[in-house]
Amino acid sequence: MQERKAHLDTLAVSLLLACCLFWGFQQILIKATVAEVPPLWQASIRFAGATALLWLWCAWRKVPLFARDGTLRAGLLAGALFATEFACIYLGLRDTAASRLTVFLYTSPFVVALLLPRFVPAEKLRPVQWTGLVIAFVAVAFAFSEGFAGHSTPKQLRGDALALAAGVFWGSTTLVIRGSALATASAEKTLFYQVAVTAVVAPLLSLLLGEAWSLDYSGQAWSSLALQTAIGAFASYLAWMWMLRHYAATQLSSFTFLTPMFALLFGVLVLHEALTLQLVLALAGVAVGIVLVNRKSLRPASRPGAAAAPGS
Repeated sequence: MQERKAHLDTLAVSLLLACCLFWGFQQILIKATVAEVPPLWQASIRFAGATALLWLWCAWRKVPLFARDGTLRAGLLAGALFATEFACIYLGLRDTAASRLTVFLYTSPFVVALLLPRFVPAEKLRPVQWTGLVIAFVAVAFAFSEGFAGHSTPKQLRGDALALAAGVFWGSTTLVIRGSALATASAEKTLFYQVAVTAVVAPLLSLLLGEAWSLDYSGQAWSSLALQTAIGAFASYLAWMWMLRHYAATQLSSFTFLTPMFALLFGVLVLHEALTLQLVLALAGVAVGIVLVNRKSLRPASRPGAAAAPGS
């Protein structure tokens, strides 16, 4: 198996920027579509389409999806956690603002940073990296702090709670992938477990909630669903799964703090929201946090067998 790289190279940074850019835009897509397409039915269409695309991709690339390799139990668990995460996201966006949801969702890196070293000691964060994580999170919270000044309704608090739960489930999915046989499985197979399980679970949850099913939607809604499916649930997640196999998960997770910043920028560009000094300072804080988290260790690692991952 190829050894994981201790630091993010140009390829990883480019992929992460592209993924974070779309994920920030995706929150707006889901929020704009949830009024027309019920949330869990929207997720059902999205992940059924993503499962079909991934299956076709694997058939073309001759990637085995059903070979017995000891990943079934972990794969089903990762899929269940992933499905629960997205159920929380879609239901949360029905009850709270996309900006607020994003704040709570991106507590995921803390779940990874706190728990992953218990299973993968090489992923342990050094003090300077912890400082970077804290700065990045504070910056994200600061960017949205104006939204917390008013009085929250029970509906909004429910949405916030669902968003926080989604962040925990996202982090838990990363832990399962890194701490199980999935760590050596192909990116395609790891992703297939997640989208396929979600494609089964989401319709069942939709039925339980009594959502109305239809395919008679506007062109705008179908465009949103197409982007969520082809880019969001297929291409970007496939890239994310590949990066989890080749780079340190703690560094990848911290880098995703850019996503809520992109979500704010799209709010300015698409929804014509004001670009405030508060936002500029928050963006600067996230940049500083990312630099610190990805800072290379000054300790020598030249001795035979020395680990090159953070904390080595």
